[in-house]
Amino acid sequence: MAMVGAVHYEAFAAFYDWTPAYAARPDVAFYVAAADDSGGPVLELGCGTGRVLLPTARAGHEVVGLDSSAAMAAECRRKLAAETEAVRDRVTLVAGDMRAFDLERAFALVTIPFRPFQHLLTVADQLACLASIRRHLAPGGTLVFDVFNPSLTALTDPARLEPFPDGEPFELPDGRRVARYARFATRDLCTQVLGVELIHEVTAADGTIRRVVDALPMRYYFRFELEHLLSRAGFDVMACYGGFDRRPFAEPYPPELIVVAQAAG
Repeated sequence: MAMVGAVHYEAFAAFYDWTPAYAARPDVAFYVAAADDSGGPVLELGCGTGRVLLPTARAGHEVVGLDSSAAMAAECRRKLAAETEAVRDRVTLVAGDMRAFDLERAFALVTIPFRPFQHLLTVADQLACLASIRRHLAPGGTLVFDVFNPSLTALTDPARLEPFPDGEPFELPDGRRVARYARFATRDLCTQVLGVELIHEVTAADGTIRRVVDALPMRYYFRFELEHLLSRAGFDVMACYGGFDRRPFAEPYPPELIVVAQAAG
Protein backbone atom coordinates (compact mmCIF):
# COMPACT_ATOMS: atom_id res chain seq x y z
CA MET A 1 0.00 0.00 0.00
CA ALA A 2 1.40 3.36 -1.00
CA MET A 3 2.04 6.62 0.76
CA VAL A 4 1.28 9.94 -0.87
CA GLY A 5 0.58 13.44 0.25
CA ALA A 6 -0.02 13.54 4.00
CA VAL A 7 -0.33 9.76 4.40
CA HIS A 8 2.93 8.41 5.76
CA TYR A 9 2.05 5.27 7.79
CA GLU A 10 4.71 6.15 10.36
CA ALA A 11 3.16 4.00 13.10
CA PHE A 12 1.63 1.40 10.79
CA ALA A 13 4.98 0.47 9.21
CA ALA A 14 5.92 -1.66 12.23
CA PHE A 15 2.79 -3.81 11.83
CA TYR A 16 2.42 -3.98 8.05
CA ASP A 17 4.40 -7.10 7.21
CA TRP A 18 2.94 -9.05 10.14
CA THR A 19 -0.71 -8.37 9.32
CA PRO A 20 -2.19 -11.76 8.26
CA ALA A 21 -4.60 -10.28 5.71
CA TYR A 22 -1.74 -8.58 3.89
CA ALA A 23 0.53 -11.62 3.99
CA ALA A 24 -2.27 -13.72 2.46
CA ARG A 25 -3.38 -11.11 -0.10
CA PRO A 26 -3.51 -12.84 -3.52
CA ASP A 27 -2.21 -9.90 -5.54
CA VAL A 28 1.51 -10.71 -5.54
CA ALA A 29 1.31 -13.46 -8.18
CA PHE A 30 -0.93 -11.23 -10.30
CA TYR A 31 1.58 -8.36 -10.33
CA VAL A 32 4.56 -10.66 -10.89
CA ALA A 33 2.72 -12.16 -13.87
CA ALA A 34 2.10 -8.65 -15.20
CA ALA A 35 5.84 -8.00 -14.94
CA ASP A 36 6.54 -11.27 -16.76
CA ASP A 37 4.13 -10.28 -19.54
CA SER A 38 5.72 -6.83 -19.89
CA GLY A 39 9.33 -8.01 -19.80
CA GLY A 40 10.19 -5.05 -17.56
CA PRO A 41 11.56 -2.76 -16.38
CA VAL A 42 8.86 -2.06 -13.77
CA LEU A 43 8.02 1.10 -11.85
CA GLU A 44 6.02 0.41 -8.69
CA LEU A 45 4.35 3.44 -7.11
CA GLY A 46 3.72 3.18 -3.38
CA CYS A 47 6.11 0.27 -2.99
CA GLY A 48 5.86 0.37 0.81
CA THR A 49 7.77 -2.41 2.57
CA GLY A 50 8.41 -4.28 -0.68
CA ARG A 51 5.62 -6.83 -0.31
CA VAL A 52 5.11 -6.88 -4.10
CA LEU A 53 8.38 -5.26 -5.17
CA LEU A 54 10.69 -7.94 -3.76
CA PRO A 55 8.91 -10.95 -5.36
CA THR A 56 8.96 -9.03 -8.66
CA ALA A 57 12.71 -8.55 -8.37
CA ARG A 58 13.18 -12.19 -7.36
CA ALA A 59 11.38 -13.14 -10.58
CA GLY A 60 14.20 -11.50 -12.52
CA HIS A 61 12.80 -8.03 -13.20
CA GLU A 62 14.43 -4.65 -12.72
CA VAL A 63 12.14 -2.67 -10.40
CA VAL A 64 12.14 0.96 -9.33
CA GLY A 65 10.05 1.50 -6.21
CA LEU A 66 8.78 4.97 -5.35
CA ASP A 67 7.29 5.90 -1.97
CA SER A 68 6.92 8.97 0.21
CA SER A 69 6.89 7.20 3.58
CA ALA A 70 10.30 7.12 5.24
CA ALA A 71 9.08 4.51 7.72
CA MET A 72 7.81 2.10 5.09
CA ALA A 73 10.91 2.64 2.91
CA ALA A 74 13.12 1.84 5.89
CA GLU A 75 11.34 -1.52 6.28
CA CYS A 76 11.82 -2.19 2.57
CA ARG A 77 15.54 -1.41 2.76
CA ARG A 78 15.91 -3.67 5.78
CA LYS A 79 14.29 -6.56 3.92
CA LEU A 80 16.21 -5.83 0.73
CA ALA A 81 19.50 -6.11 2.62
CA ALA A 82 18.68 -9.76 3.36
CA GLU A 83 18.15 -10.60 -0.32
CA THR A 84 20.77 -12.02 -2.67
CA GLU A 85 23.11 -9.65 -4.45
CA ALA A 86 21.34 -10.38 -7.74
CA VAL A 87 17.99 -9.26 -6.31
CA ARG A 88 19.52 -6.19 -4.64
CA ASP A 89 21.06 -5.16 -7.96
CA ARG A 90 17.65 -5.21 -9.64
CA VAL A 91 16.02 -2.82 -7.14
CA THR A 92 16.19 0.96 -6.93
CA LEU A 93 14.25 2.75 -4.19
CA VAL A 94 13.26 6.39 -4.67
CA ALA A 95 11.66 8.81 -2.21
CA GLY A 96 8.93 10.72 -4.01
CA ASP A 97 5.32 11.75 -4.42
CA MET A 98 3.33 9.81 -6.99
CA ARG A 99 1.63 13.02 -8.10
CA ALA A 100 4.88 14.58 -9.34
CA PHE A 101 8.03 12.64 -10.13
CA ASP A 102 10.63 12.62 -12.88
CA LEU A 103 12.88 9.58 -13.12
CA GLU A 104 14.20 10.46 -16.58
CA ARG A 105 13.52 7.03 -17.99
CA ALA A 106 10.68 4.90 -19.36
CA PHE A 107 9.14 1.66 -18.11
CA ALA A 108 7.32 -1.18 -19.82
CA LEU A 109 5.06 -1.53 -16.79
CA VAL A 110 3.88 0.87 -14.08
CA THR A 111 2.02 -0.69 -11.15
CA ILE A 112 0.21 0.72 -8.12
CA PRO A 113 -0.57 -2.32 -5.96
CA PHE A 114 -2.98 -2.38 -3.02
CA ARG A 115 -4.93 0.85 -3.37
CA PRO A 116 -2.46 3.75 -3.02
CA PHE A 117 -4.28 5.52 -5.87
CA GLN A 118 -7.13 5.95 -3.37
CA HIS A 119 -5.03 8.34 -1.30
CA LEU A 120 -5.37 10.85 -4.15
CA LEU A 121 -8.43 12.69 -2.90
CA THR A 122 -8.97 15.28 -5.65
CA VAL A 123 -9.35 15.03 -9.41
CA ALA A 124 -6.40 17.40 -9.78
CA ASP A 125 -4.17 15.01 -7.80
CA GLN A 126 -5.46 11.99 -9.71
CA LEU A 127 -4.79 13.62 -13.08
CA ALA A 128 -1.34 14.78 -11.95
CA CYS A 129 -0.44 11.22 -10.99
CA LEU A 130 -1.72 9.80 -14.27
CA ALA A 131 0.17 12.47 -16.24
CA SER A 132 3.40 11.55 -14.42
CA ILE A 133 2.78 7.88 -15.17
CA ARG A 134 2.08 8.56 -18.83
CA ARG A 135 5.40 10.42 -19.16
CA HIS A 136 7.20 7.35 -17.81
CA LEU A 137 5.54 4.68 -19.95
CA ALA A 138 7.53 3.23 -22.81
CA PRO A 139 5.69 2.90 -26.15
CA GLY A 140 3.17 0.09 -25.72
CA GLY A 141 3.73 0.15 -21.95
CA THR A 142 1.02 -0.79 -19.48
CA LEU A 143 -0.41 0.66 -16.27
CA VAL A 144 -1.91 -1.82 -13.79
CA PHE A 145 -3.46 -0.88 -10.46
CA ASP A 146 -6.20 -1.90 -8.04
CA VAL A 147 -8.70 -0.13 -5.81
CA PHE A 148 -11.46 -1.54 -3.65
CA ASN A 149 -14.84 -1.78 -5.31
CA PRO A 150 -17.08 0.28 -3.02
CA SER A 151 -19.85 -1.58 -1.23
CA LEU A 152 -22.88 0.67 -0.88
CA THR A 153 -23.99 -1.38 2.10
CA ALA A 154 -20.70 -0.88 3.94
CA LEU A 155 -20.47 2.80 3.02
CA THR A 156 -23.81 3.58 4.60
CA ASP A 157 -23.58 1.22 7.57
CA PRO A 158 -23.60 3.32 10.79
CA ALA A 159 -21.79 0.50 12.62
CA ARG A 160 -18.68 1.31 10.54
CA LEU A 161 -18.40 4.64 12.35
CA GLU A 162 -17.37 2.70 15.46
CA PRO A 163 -14.28 0.45 15.73
CA PHE A 164 -14.86 -3.06 14.38
CA PRO A 165 -12.43 -6.03 14.34
CA ASP A 166 -10.33 -6.02 11.17
CA GLY A 167 -8.70 -9.42 10.80
CA GLU A 168 -7.34 -11.93 13.26
CA PRO A 169 -5.01 -10.90 16.12
CA PHE A 170 -1.34 -11.56 15.41
CA GLU A 171 2.04 -11.65 17.11
CA LEU A 172 5.09 -9.51 16.38
CA PRO A 173 8.60 -11.04 16.33
CA ASP A 174 9.32 -9.60 19.76
CA GLY A 175 6.33 -11.42 21.24
CA ARG A 176 3.90 -8.51 21.48
CA ARG A 177 0.30 -9.35 20.59
CA VAL A 178 -1.66 -7.09 18.27
CA ALA A 179 -5.43 -6.78 17.88
CA ARG A 180 -6.45 -4.69 14.90
CA TYR A 181 -9.61 -2.62 14.44
CA ALA A 182 -10.85 -0.16 11.84
CA ARG A 183 -13.51 2.51 11.61
CA PHE A 184 -14.73 5.32 9.39
CA ALA A 185 -13.75 8.36 11.47
CA THR A 186 -15.33 10.52 8.77
CA ARG A 187 -17.51 9.66 5.81
CA ASP A 188 -18.35 12.15 3.07
CA LEU A 189 -20.69 10.51 0.57
CA CYS A 190 -20.60 13.57 -1.70
CA THR A 191 -16.84 13.77 -2.17
CA GLN A 192 -16.52 9.97 -1.88
CA VAL A 193 -13.83 10.31 0.77
CA LEU A 194 -13.53 8.04 3.81
CA GLY A 195 -11.45 9.04 6.82
CA VAL A 196 -10.36 5.51 7.64
CA GLU A 197 -8.68 4.84 10.97
CA LEU A 198 -6.60 1.71 11.53
CA ILE A 199 -6.30 0.98 15.23
CA HIS A 200 -3.72 -1.42 16.63
CA GLU A 201 -3.99 -2.44 20.28
CA VAL A 202 -0.55 -3.76 21.20
CA THR A 203 -0.19 -5.91 24.31
CA ALA A 204 3.32 -6.23 25.77
CA ALA A 205 4.63 -9.19 27.77
CA ASP A 206 3.79 -7.41 31.04
CA GLY A 207 0.18 -6.93 29.96
CA THR A 208 0.53 -3.23 29.17
CA ILE A 209 -1.70 -2.20 26.27
CA ARG A 210 -0.72 0.58 23.87
CA ARG A 211 -3.16 1.92 21.27
CA VAL A 212 -1.65 3.01 17.95
CA VAL A 213 -3.84 4.84 15.43
CA ASP A 214 -3.12 5.72 11.80
CA ALA A 215 -5.45 8.00 9.83
CA LEU A 216 -5.81 7.02 6.17
CA PRO A 217 -8.05 9.26 4.05
CA MET A 218 -9.24 7.28 1.04
CA ARG A 219 -11.14 8.31 -2.07
CA TYR A 220 -13.28 5.52 -3.50
CA TYR A 221 -14.09 5.09 -7.18
CA PHE A 222 -16.82 3.39 -9.13
CA ARG A 223 -15.87 1.49 -12.26
CA PHE A 224 -17.10 3.81 -14.99
CA GLU A 225 -16.00 6.90 -13.10
CA LEU A 226 -12.50 5.43 -13.10
CA GLU A 227 -12.69 4.54 -16.78
CA HIS A 228 -13.71 8.12 -17.65
CA LEU A 229 -10.89 9.50 -15.49
CA LEU A 230 -8.34 7.36 -17.30
CA SER A 231 -9.74 8.37 -20.67
CA ARG A 232 -9.48 12.04 -19.69
CA ALA A 233 -5.84 11.44 -18.75
CA GLY A 234 -5.06 9.91 -22.16
CA PHE A 235 -5.34 6.20 -21.42
CA ASP A 236 -7.24 3.38 -23.05
CA VAL A 237 -8.66 0.83 -20.60
CA MET A 238 -7.71 -2.63 -21.81
CA ALA A 239 -9.34 -4.68 -19.06
CA CYS A 240 -11.23 -4.43 -15.77
CA TYR A 241 -11.12 -7.39 -13.39
CA GLY A 242 -13.11 -8.20 -10.29
CA GLY A 243 -10.35 -10.31 -8.72
CA PHE A 244 -6.67 -11.16 -8.98
CA ASP A 245 -7.56 -14.39 -10.76
CA ARG A 246 -8.62 -12.10 -13.65
CA ARG A 247 -12.28 -12.89 -13.25
CA PRO A 248 -14.55 -10.49 -15.17
CA PHE A 249 -15.83 -7.42 -13.38
CA ALA A 250 -19.41 -8.66 -13.17
CA GLU A 251 -22.03 -10.00 -10.79
CA PRO A 252 -21.78 -11.24 -8.13
CA TYR A 253 -20.61 -7.80 -6.98
CA PRO A 254 -16.80 -8.10 -6.70
CA PRO A 255 -14.72 -6.65 -3.83
CA GLU A 256 -11.85 -5.60 -6.09
CA LEU A 257 -11.59 -3.28 -9.09
CA ILE A 258 -8.39 -3.98 -11.04
CA VAL A 259 -7.58 -1.90 -14.10
CA VAL A 260 -5.20 -2.50 -16.99
CA ALA A 261 -4.60 0.50 -19.24
CA GLN A 262 -2.27 1.78 -21.93
CA ALA A 263 -1.47 5.25 -23.20
CA ALA A 264 -3.91 6.17 -25.97
CA GLY A 265 -2.73 6.59 -29.53
